[in-house]
Amino acid sequence: MASTHPEITLRYEPHERCPPLLALLVGFQGVVIGMPFVVLLLAALAHAADLDEKQFTWMIFGGMLLSAAVTTLQASRIGRVGAGHPYVPLYSINYIPASVVALAAGGPTLLLSLTVFSGLCYLAVPLWLPLVRRVITPLVSGVVMMIISISALPIALNLITDVPAGTLPGAGLYVSAVILVMFVVLSLRAPAPLRSWSLFIGIVGGWVLAALFGLWDTGPVASAAWVGVPEPWFPGLDLALPAEFWALAPMFAVVPVVHAVKSISDATVVQHACRRRPRATDYRMLQGTLYANVFGILAAAFLGILPTSFFSSLTASLTTITGVASRYVGYAMAVILLAAAFSPTLIGLFMSIPTPVLGIVLLICLGMFLVQGIQSVIQEGIDAPKSATIGLSLAIGAGMEFRNVFEGLLAPPWHLLLGSGVVMGGLTAILLTLFMDLSRPRPGRLATRLDFAELARIDAFLKATADRRGWDEPASNRLRSAGEEAISCLLQPVPDAAETTPRRDPPRLVVSAQPDGKAVDLQFVSLVGEENLGDRLAYLEDEPEVLDERDVSLRLLRHYASSVRHQKYHGMDIIMVRVES
Repeated sequence: MASTHPEITLRYEPHERCPPLLALLVGFQGVVIGMPFVVLLLAALAHAADLDEKQFTWMIFGGMLLSAAVTTLQASRIGRVGAGHPYVPLYSINYIPASVVALAAGGPTLLLSLTVFSGLCYLAVPLWLPLVRRVITPLVSGVVMMIISISALPIALNLITDVPAGTLPGAGLYVSAVILVMFVVLSLRAPAPLRSWSLFIGIVGGWVLAALFGLWDTGPVASAAWVGVPEPWFPGLDLALPAEFWALAPMFAVVPVVHAVKSISDATVVQHACRRRPRATDYRMLQGTLYANVFGILAAAFLGILPTSFFSSLTASLTTITGVASRYVGYAMAVILLAAAFSPTLIGLFMSIPTPVLGIVLLICLGMFLVQGIQSVIQEGIDAPKSATIGLSLAIGAGMEFRNVFEGLLAPPWHLLLGSGVVMGGLTAILLTLFMDLSRPRPGRLATRLDFAELARIDAFLKATADRRGWDEPASNRLRSAGEEAISCLLQPVPDAAETTPRRDPPRLVVSAQPDGKAVDLQFVSLVGEENLGDRLAYLEDEPEVLDERDVSLRLLRHYASSVRHQKYHGMDIIMVRVES
């Protein structure tokens, strides 16, 4: 891992405190590049569902309040809820087509009931995440990220050229060029402290030039009050579920699954972008992200607004550009969102940002996001089956963005949901990953306890596996030794924690051995301590020699195995070992 991932130059990781002024600066950049798209999405929904001005204003106000709450929750990581990372908030675009249909079929009350149902469906994903870990792989995440980048490029280019009639021809290109040049020069050649300002300075410079060209409409700012609260609008909850609810329930069960899969991919890339050095993915943080999203969906239902989400491309790009991934940036964004919610003037300021400025900022962020997707795909190497999965998924995903083949064949809004390149490309990657996994020989399994007393039983299981494969004695010994060292790694206590951890019965252990050509993939599933063995394996050679028995086991395990992976969840710890014959 260390050899395939370049180190990311970060000034502050999520757990590190950064200066308040810097947090506010980076947080303001996150809000500036995120909130205009929130307003655009709401405007699209209001136009499609024929919402009045009162409903539209309340959705903006409620959306900013809820975004501030969810952003704070994600940055805080309270118990199992939240990721401990800063996220750029956004509305979930996956819900817009389904919401339009629900509003047309039964109004806001029906939409509220269906959104509550959708939130409960979403909750099932983090609860069952350990069971789908073979599907949500770095390859699937990387493919989805690349398709998102490709699908959003036309939007960015259209924004760059979208200028009012009567303005200077090419004004949008001039504004975009100024921002791009300022960003490139500052981010590549400026001193490290100034690089955090590169995107902000570029936005300000482009904004000034856009104003000189007459591209900045100051009307929404000049006509708005400084402080104000819109009239509340609560649609209410109808417990007597009508027939329209059951007709649309399958759709609102599919949408959260798509949303959750995308959120897992997004949270994975954000997690890696917020670290100075690449580490094993912490699946407990992914679960925390999903739990916070569940809160956002259910709270959105009772506020009568769209569910909130986060924009991974903007989040990862903002972190990479500024070098600041501190959770205090999330707190700063929450403060700014709260201030904007109670200030119609600030809302008008976000709504009035010139479209060429938005377009080039989105283009820069998509470029960063594309690189993150490529890094995720090559994380575990690329063989022939993975090459086919990547190629087909990208081709189908990108192709659907150019032509929706379901239009005219499926009733609305299914032709929009399944006609999305992100949805179809991601589903293709998932289905091909499932096919490769299910088409392999059925694994042998052994259920036991994580105890040294069970080593003889585990060794006999591994020896029988090698004998069935016809392996010679040296290969059989490598397989058995790898299993012994994996168990030893799981059994070794964390330093200085043995006396503080109360004694308990040995946890359950499930060992599986799945043949794959000339190799066998071993999997050890158990409930153990809090240390992530994947990080230790990734950087073992960078550490000085220490008198820690666990390091000896890790070195031996890596010696016997061709690859070792580790995943942690709440209540589950998994080590995956691949041994070649």
